[in-house]
Amino acid sequence: MSQSLSNLLYHVVFSTKNRINLIQPEFENELYPYICGIVRGQKGEVLEIGGTMNHVHLIALFHPSVSMSDMMRYIKGGSSKWIHEKGASMFQWQRGYGVFSVSESLAEQVDRYIKNQKSHHEKYSYEKEFLLLLEKHKVKYDDKYIWD
Repeated sequence: MSQSLSNLLYHVVFSTKNRINLIQPEFENELYPYICGIVRGQKGEVLEIGGTMNHVHLIALFHPSVSMSDMMRYIKGGSSKWIHEKGASMFQWQRGYGVFSVSESLAEQVDRYIKNQKSHHEKYSYEKEFLLLLEKHKVKYDDKYIWD
């Protein structure tokens, strides 16, 4: 084969430090496009982004030349710096993140799930949601280190 081809689709979830409600509704209208721009700058594409006041979900295609840890460093570091420049000097993201592979056949379902985050969280806390995602995707974790 003369070329390398891929379709690396991910569902990424990360929260504010200690899951504090720091993402005000009027602020997310600028934050989400900013995060999308960071991903585009790394040859990726955000298909959908959403969340609540304490966490963000995105479904995105990432270029294979950019490692997941690098992409998350770009997203969280770049957006945090931007938020600080906007005057929210106390803002921090959590240290870690959750990332789950998504098959193309389920992309639309994940897309809808992200679009409906606000109504979803009328029933479930972020903590409950995240633990359910870990279970669903069979991710092993240590209770001691799941939250910071």
